Amino acid sequence: MNIDAHQHYWDPARGDYGWLTPDMKPLYRVFGPDDLAPLRKAAGVQKTVVVQAAPTVDETRYLLDLARSDDSIAGVVGWVPLDSTDAAAIIDELAREPKFKAVRPMLQDLPDDTWIEHAPRKDAIERLIDLDLAFDALIFARHVPSLVKFVERYPELRIVVDHGAKPPIRDGIDVGWQPWADGIAQLAKLPQKLHCKLSGLATEANPNWTDETLKPYVAHLLEHFGYARLMWGSDWPVLDMNGSYAAWHDTARNLTSHLEKAQQDAIFGANARAFYRLRNG
Repeated sequence: MNIDAHQHYWDPARGDYGWLTPDMKPLYRVFGPDDLAPLRKAAGVQKTVVVQAAPTVDETRYLLDLARSDDSIAGVVGWVPLDSTDAAAIIDELAREPKFKAVRPMLQDLPDDTWIEHAPRKDAIERLIDLDLAFDALIFARHVPSLVKFVERYPELRIVVDHGAKPPIRDGIDVGWQPWADGIAQLAKLPQKLHCKLSGLATEANPNWTDETLKPYVAHLLEHFGYARLMWGSDWPVLDMNGSYAAWHDTARNLTSHLEKAQQDAIFGANARAFYRLRNG
């Protein structure tokens, strides 16, 4: 079972995607399961995990509505105001939906890079743990020190780092490799066994990227997280700004082709299924 561990659906008319503006013409339209279906089928992807793209509970409910009516959606990563007094109650409400699997605060967009180490309420995070829900960390390298403190505070929380912590690939190896590379090594060594998504790399590269462009970054993620803690995701349709579903899927397959089949199967499906506790796929 091949699983896309990270993709989005949205409708700009809903009005809560602050980052999605009309000048982003390739993205400023409705994207739904019917749009993704031919792309994932061509790539042999049967199921997906759809991830929040707006910092609102209403958008999470919108995604859960889609998930109820589309079997290809195996799980939903939603948004909850983790610093709010009603966060735990909201988590309880959302968790009644069987496809609600994780939460994601949009850390990369917050003005305070240290938010994750002091703002989330203890009762909210403990509720995630009690309900066996996971946590997606959308970070850059600058967020690593604060994320480490958060991870150490909640050792029982399952955490996955989105998009390989978004290395600045377009800056080139000489300029952009550090501090990203050391940050990845630090996160991977934590005893909590963080997972990481092999996703979003094409978005961080210059146009006309190739397998060779992304090869050192994929290799670094493999070296530190290993095949057992990486999961492939498309980051579609954001991916359309700088690539295509087929191209990124082919590149990820090519750059992991030296692995044994079982190891590739883990990256392209089994790890996501286990991490997100997905049913029927």
